[in-house]
Amino acid sequence: MLSSLFTFFFFFFLSFLLVDSKSINVTLFPAIYVFGDSTVDPGNNNFIATLFRGNHPPYGLNFQGSIPTGRLTDGKLIPDFLASMFHLKETIPPFLDPYLSDNDILTGVSFASAGSGYDEMTSTVSLGIPFSGQLEYFRAYIRRLESVVGEKEAIEIVKQSPLIISAGTNDFVLNFYDIPRRRTEFTIDKYQDFLLNKLHTFVEELYDLGGRKIVVAGLPPLGCLPIQMTAMSPLLRRCIHRQNVDAQSYNMKLQRILPRIETMLEESTIVYADIFTTPLDMVHNPHKYGFMETARGCCGSGVVEAGPLCTELSPICPNPNQYMFFDSIHPTELVYRIVTEQLTKLLIPILFPPDENRLRN
Repeated sequence: MLSSLFTFFFFFFLSFLLVDSKSINVTLFPAIYVFGDSTVDPGNNNFIATLFRGNHPPYGLNFQGSIPTGRLTDGKLIPDFLASMFHLKETIPPFLDPYLSDNDILTGVSFASAGSGYDEMTSTVSLGIPFSGQLEYFRAYIRRLESVVGEKEAIEIVKQSPLIISAGTNDFVLNFYDIPRRRTEFTIDKYQDFLLNKLHTFVEELYDLGGRKIVVAGLPPLGCLPIQMTAMSPLLRRCIHRQNVDAQSYNMKLQRILPRIETMLEESTIVYADIFTTPLDMVHNPHKYGFMETARGCCGSGVVEAGPLCTELSPICPNPNQYMFFDSIHPTELVYRIVTEQLTKLLIPILFPPDENRLRN
């Protein structure tokens, strides 16, 4: 018993060190796979016909070389930080990049698309890649992976790698709050259940394709997005309490349903990623994180600009690290880094417990 406790706390301490030190060369998993929306899209939308892109300045301002890659922020996203922390590579590339190397295939890609959501109707507004399309791309990815390492090794790589899902914001913003297409047929409670049912099916489909370690992000405080303040509280610029309550309610349901799904899927580990608590604390205690502004984005006026409206002609704040949001929707790189560090400490020991002996030096 004491030995098991010692091993657990050693592993937890090691995961803490991994967050804070770049000198430790430890790989816990062979690859990272990512599905979802703009919070995890590294540039897939660059290769499809949509205006929801970040492949132009000022996006990428703090990325290496100040290159606009398609990420809708000033720098890296959470999957990028994870890949770097665990020594896979510096960033997670988009699957649709025609120049993907075999090494990129081996170490993971993102299938995410800005403007997408669990509800297929969401992508009809944004023209992003719906979740059904992301799943088809994952199937295509597996075929290419098999061509590189063989079927047996491909199965093992997918089995041992975390699959990250981050979506839901666009569903509520584009279908329920700002464009009330779903509000005519669902109450907020029923729409939450509708989306969670879609997510349940998607997780099962990932499982059928070999995924066993799945991370599902909840909703952020939707009412604190600058664009939502503009829509509902343009003068006072306060968080929309009702939307934050809705997000909390959804997250509570999600936390209840994931263990049930895990029980149904043999040998799976399915964990909830809280992206609500820390961002809300950032809004309430900005100076704790070094922020001077949380109600406006860094780009332009900060109240409406995002995607095609945030351009190289838009004035930019002097220091994005003092802003919680880079545009009126998307957080700055600093927010993503802080959230990554906190989530890693909590989730890595669950996804990769010490008794699995997954450490690869």
